[in-house]
Amino acid sequence: MAEVFPKRIVLLNSQTTQLQALLTALVPANPFYTRKFEDAGARRRIANLGQFHQFPFTTKAELAQDQQANPPYGTNLTFPLERYVRCHQTSGTSGAPLRWLDTAESWNWALGNWEQVLRVAGLTRSDRVLCAFSFGPFLGFWLAHEAALRMGCLCIPGGGLSSAARLRLILDQGITVLCCTPTYGIHLAEVAARERVDLGASTVRLMIVAGEAGGSVAATRQRLSELWPGVRVFDHHGMTETGPVSFECPVRAGVLHIMESGFIPEVIDPATGAAAAAGEAGELVLTNLGRTASPVLRYRTGDMVKPSTESICECGRSDMALEGGILGRTDDMVIIRGVNVYPTAVEEIIRGIPDVAEYAVTVDETKALAELTVRIEPSPKCADADQLTREVQAKFEAAWSLRVPVSAVPPGSLPRYELKAKRWTKVRNS
Repeated sequence: MAEVFPKRIVLLNSQTTQLQALLTALVPANPFYTRKFEDAGARRRIANLGQFHQFPFTTKAELAQDQQANPPYGTNLTFPLERYVRCHQTSGTSGAPLRWLDTAESWNWALGNWEQVLRVAGLTRSDRVLCAFSFGPFLGFWLAHEAALRMGCLCIPGGGLSSAARLRLILDQGITVLCCTPTYGIHLAEVAARERVDLGASTVRLMIVAGEAGGSVAATRQRLSELWPGVRVFDHHGMTETGPVSFECPVRAGVLHIMESGFIPEVIDPATGAAAAAGEAGELVLTNLGRTASPVLRYRTGDMVKPSTESICECGRSDMALEGGILGRTDDMVIIRGVNVYPTAVEEIIRGIPDVAEYAVTVDETKALAELTVRIEPSPKCADADQLTREVQAKFEAAWSLRVPVSAVPPGSLPRYELKAKRWTKVRNS
């Protein structure tokens, strides 16, 4: 442990050097960030990371506005358009989708980060990897697929297949690593039960999940482990705008480490923009250091996190550790009669009840006090739906001292998701 502090100094020096090189590359080549520098009167040369905090935040709203004003790709481009080789877009779960371009060099940087995720997860050249993903315009598992290829794994794309076909592929081709969202991992197990497929007979040993916060929710991880016997669940998170950001701590489940070799992370009070107090939850802000072609500087991700107060993790890493992974989105938290309720807290309760196959949440904000209602879909094995609704309602009341109305819906009536699940609906006054 005596070497950790010097290693941290080396990391901070590396971040400073990378940031200095990035700022030099952006001005005046990148119109978007050149304007931001000029409008803010920010210095273009920094001697240390502390001076970088005078630079303004970047928000998704201003990036979207820039793309609308300068279609189709906006002005956050550091090189001529001919240099760019990849185009992806955000999923549009919060606002209009953003298009994102990468040069071969920036894509290579992002691939290197995904390789780091895969190495920590324990991938080897002998693994057979299936990305159960549509391979549409969303960044999703495109990087994971190509990173595993670079590591020498046999990689099978899973786009354009039904869930039943993917299950057959898993068994027929001896898949050992499955990449998917937590929700889709649960849905595949439902389909397996319906198709009489024994998941215990599969060769899958590792499930790398992303796209949702569920990978760091203990009850969701437990549900996946029960549905997929012998499979280790490994969480990761990233964004189209930033690329791969974090990986699960190999020692502490439910904790994500930011890859600080490629990012400068900050945690702020979302209301004031000031640095969050030590041990307090706040909004994650990221600067990606190697994606020079289309970077984000001090980007407000909208993700709520709680950084660990320990400078050194049990695994020996000093990279920022996020307790509980991504807790939710700044715009997802709702206040129900004075209680702050995050989607991950609801998921933790519901996924801890095996007889609930799927659920949906409605937040009614048209009244003086917002109201939360939950619909649950009982699993085929559930013998008493009324008893199940009472059990879920009691769990909510025990957790928050709130009465949350819960109702059961017919089996198969709630939607299933391959990409990010959209279980929450907010009703507002028009």
